Amino acid sequence: MKEQEEIFDYLKEQFGEDTVEFMKGDVGRPWFQFPAVRIKEIAKFLRDTAELRFNTLMCLSGVHYAKEEELGVTYHVHSTTLGHSMAFKVRVPIDQPNVPSVESIWKTADWHEREAMDMVGVMFDDHPNLKRILTPEDWEGYPLRKDYEPQEFYQGMPTTA
Repeated sequence: MKEQEEIFDYLKEQFGEDTVEFMKGDVGRPWFQFPAVRIKEIAKFLRDTAELRFNTLMCLSGVHYAKEEELGVTYHVHSTTLGHSMAFKVRVPIDQPNVPSVESIWKTADWHEREAMDMVGVMFDDHPNLKRILTPEDWEGYPLRKDYEPQEFYQGMPTTA
């Protein structure tokens, strides 16, 4: 089982210090920050490298950073063979919310990416079926954004009690 610092050194060696950031927040476990444009390449490396073998995407979540006018994606991966886990994030400007899809790397990303698009508005490039999953196709807005204002009516029906 690799520790977070070992994983960081391994990723830094492969992708360079300008690509990998090791972040430690005030609470919770550390995470890695990657540029969104490189996420597919890095995800494939995380899955296929024998020393890492992150073969399971446990969760993928869309995040709205309202103050910074950014959207983000947080990924939690696990190696069922080596017994270690890690989290990593990407962030993009809210007016260019495109992130490469990792659905071809981890099939479980299929629905997770659709949910992040539907609820937060992250657009996953090259996703095979990127359409809303929890709200109707003609729904207005992204319900988990911090500035979301619900529609009063949908197809003539009130949306609030």
